[in-house]
Amino acid sequence: MAVIPERRLALLGGGFSTDDDGLLDDWVLDQVPGPRPKVCFLPTAGGDAPAYIEQFFAAYRSRSCEPTVLPLFRRELDDDALRAFLLSQDVIYAGGGNTANMLAVWRVHGVDRLLREAFDRGTLLCGISAGANCWAEGSHTDSFGPLTHLSDGLGLLPGSVCPHYDSEPGRRPSYQAAVAHRALPPGWAVEDGVGALFTNGQLTDSVTRIPQACLYRVEPDEDAGAKEQAMPCRLLAAPQRPTTAP
Repeated sequence: MAVIPERRLALLGGGFSTDDDGLLDDWVLDQVPGPRPKVCFLPTAGGDAPAYIEQFFAAYRSRSCEPTVLPLFRRELDDDALRAFLLSQDVIYAGGGNTANMLAVWRVHGVDRLLREAFDRGTLLCGISAGANCWAEGSHTDSFGPLTHLSDGLGLLPGSVCPHYDSEPGRRPSYQAAVAHRALPPGWAVEDGVGALFTNGQLTDSVTRIPQACLYRVEPDEDAGAKEQAMPCRLLAAPQRPTTAP
């Protein structure tokens, strides 16, 4: 009997683009078996900014993995090569930026369909900010300027996502209002420093590099408002380095 791969994705409230300790990047790689997983960075939401791409390589070349990048604004691969490339990856990491623009570009190039195929085959999908928003049915975004709801996404994670829940003014009340008024379905609010792993649509791990930082489940309440439930997050610790005897 064929083994059905687990469908896994991770929402990140940090990583190489925001943190110096690398704890969330290490946590992502820990989810993938094998000594040197293939990790592909999608910088689409940031317009394939060269500095962002170099930041990714600087962080991941020093780790036990094979980092690559898929630029789409100057695409070089034909359709067959693009499919083969994405389906060969163990981890696909979507960067931050503009959620709506990223989804539009992905669809023009057929990347949305390939990401679904990779997901079904067991590739770990993850990302920060826009790169966390994109996997859900809808999200809370500033893609259009002011904070608003976006009833669009790949729908690989049921519900909605709100990044930067604690760090950007207006995020918490605006997202709660969108959920309360049914503009967005119930979902997950990610504070900075948090990582959340979902397996087959269910939360299976939640971690944080910052004490007290949380992942929240946000749902409508019975009084036409919204309620949030803090999910337990285990604190990630820096690896112990051996001391040198005097």
